[in-house]
Amino acid sequence: MMADKIPSLRVGADTGGTFTDISIYDPATGKLSVWKVSSTNADPSEAIATGIAEGLAAYGRTPDEVAYVGHGTTVATNALITGKFAKTAMLTTQGFRDVIEIRRQMRPDLYDLQQVKTPPLAPRDLRLELSERVNFDGSVRIPLDEAEVRARAATLRAEGVESVAIGFLFAYLYPDHEETVARILAEELPGVFIASSADVAPEYREFERFSTTVVNAALGPVMKRYLDRLRPRLQAIGVQPEPRLTQSNGGVISAAEAAMYPVRTVLSGPAAGVMGALEIAGAAGFPDVITFDMGGTSSDVALIDKGRPQLVTDAVVHGHPIKVPMLDIHAVGAGGGSIAWIDAGGHLKVGPQSAGAVPGPVCYGKGNTEPTVTDANVVLGVLHPTHLLDGRLPIDRQAAVDAIQALADRLGMGLMETAQGIIAVATANMAKAIRVVSVERGYDPRDYALMAFGGAGPLHAARLARELDMPRLLVPRNPGIMCSMGLLLTDLKTHFALGRRIRLNAEGLGAVAEGFATLEARAEGWFAQQGIADADRATQRSLDMRYRGQGFELPVDCPAGPITDATVAALREGFAEAHRQVYGYAFPDEPIDIIALRLAATGHVPRARLSAEEPATGPAGAAITGTRDVWLPERGTFAALPLYDRAQLQPGHVVKGPAILNQMDSTTLVLDGQTVTIDPYLNLVIAEDADEA
Repeated sequence: MMADKIPSLRVGADTGGTFTDISIYDPATGKLSVWKVSSTNADPSEAIATGIAEGLAAYGRTPDEVAYVGHGTTVATNALITGKFAKTAMLTTQGFRDVIEIRRQMRPDLYDLQQVKTPPLAPRDLRLELSERVNFDGSVRIPLDEAEVRARAATLRAEGVESVAIGFLFAYLYPDHEETVARILAEELPGVFIASSADVAPEYREFERFSTTVVNAALGPVMKRYLDRLRPRLQAIGVQPEPRLTQSNGGVISAAEAAMYPVRTVLSGPAAGVMGALEIAGAAGFPDVITFDMGGTSSDVALIDKGRPQLVTDAVVHGHPIKVPMLDIHAVGAGGGSIAWIDAGGHLKVGPQSAGAVPGPVCYGKGNTEPTVTDANVVLGVLHPTHLLDGRLPIDRQAAVDAIQALADRLGMGLMETAQGIIAVATANMAKAIRVVSVERGYDPRDYALMAFGGAGPLHAARLARELDMPRLLVPRNPGIMCSMGLLLTDLKTHFALGRRIRLNAEGLGAVAEGFATLEARAEGWFAQQGIADADRATQRSLDMRYRGQGFELPVDCPAGPITDATVAALREGFAEAHRQVYGYAFPDEPIDIIALRLAATGHVPRARLSAEEPATGPAGAAITGTRDVWLPERGTFAALPLYDRAQLQPGHVVKGPAILNQMDSTTLVLDGQTVTIDPYLNLVIAEDADEA
């Protein structure tokens, strides 16, 4: 290989419902290049390979220069949405085959009399029982019968199952039975994916543990088939490095680990965006932000407080309870491709149905006839009436006008009022999502900046911020490819958990110390497997805690160092603070139980650098490329808004609203009464004029 072709480029590829985004970072120059192509939902790997090849060629680079590929994937999520997963069976303790169907005695929607429970991914006829039993303290009541296991394996072989989940009672305390069954199944059912609950989610609560394991098993063959297609496609274009995939917790893992634990990737793409936002907002001096990622299909929001994203250990993803650490991201079906429709009561609705990538919005001219949010923006003049993506995506404004006019006629409204109504409904949906991660968690959104990204995020952020009385907006340099950029700004990361019930007092110190020693040993093994040098290793301890008698627990950071009486005092105070944050009160003298011990292991890897740019030397007006008539509902008429080429705006430039800032991957709308300042990292900092200091 020639000296000038030594692999050095770092590539991030994120698959969205409408577009696949590519980021290409050159460590030698610090230059970031971006590219977008339409997603290929039938096989996402096709768009990834095409996007990387096109992006490299567009910037005069070659595939053999690529040293790293990070990938945010929707494969696991799409499988759960569409129901296209592997034929999955389950082996469980006698008498407990219906746990994952009975679920909890709680209704997701208390007053919905018509709700239908999401069916388990392992149907009842494929949930088989074994006459083993472990007690609540981890002791064995009924030993495992290996001959019975082999008989069950023969039944599953005859059924042609592709994967098997193993979930036994109290396996998180005594995993031996599950490990034995996994070994036997590997012998009896070669090629079948096997997942055990003691490995996937070794924690308290059998329903959530079983559900997580079944989801992991159902996704295993799907993820394997996808990675088996992705690797050859990348190699075919000359990209040799194995891809690393984003987890729901924001860190990246190897393709092999993702294939073994696909349940950890159900929020892969959105998590990458949050991690990218974390780094960029921190560098810009905004430690407290609410991220707003609006793409073609949905909007994803998350809260970052004091430079730390919120993490949850229990979540429901498309009706399936999952117990793995993941960023607290709330999604709502409000994206650029979300379809506007009229309900039975004659009211205008937007989403969650989406036009997707193909056919896409009406204005794309690919066969859709139902108006979308993007069509509304084209009609209003906010988006370019003839093309997007620097001319690579033709736009048919008249088709969008016709589609929205048909909707307006049914509503008895005018064309512009209907188009603006679509935007207003979508904004209300997005505001509701932000209140879920802020107000419902004890945080006031007015204390945070709104960080907008995704292809459509900057387009709607100004109105959304006003809806929530948020005084500041932050729009990163390349908002449309933030998720793929996030892949280049994050480290390798994984979480280890140990389900234990320990009282928080002096008598429980030994058990806590022993538990963390077990987790640290596992982390050391993972670091070695990933090839992480000692200097690049970091761990963070935490515990799930609750007052005795409570049904739910809260995560609390555990101080570093030996577990002592001082640790107990610090944990008690940390729990009280967390309890006050969520519930508004705390009981200083109530006994506290520890439910689980957790260890986050981070392997630091080379990442893209965020570098400040030189201050502007010319006026901001030099970036104006023309004007466009845009409907402003505040004025009730069209107004000729200046159009700025964002690439020409430099640090220190100031732009007064109303205005439109154009770039290849997104469009930013600035309203009357707002002012934009370009910061040293080329972020847009948008503030209400009344808040200018």
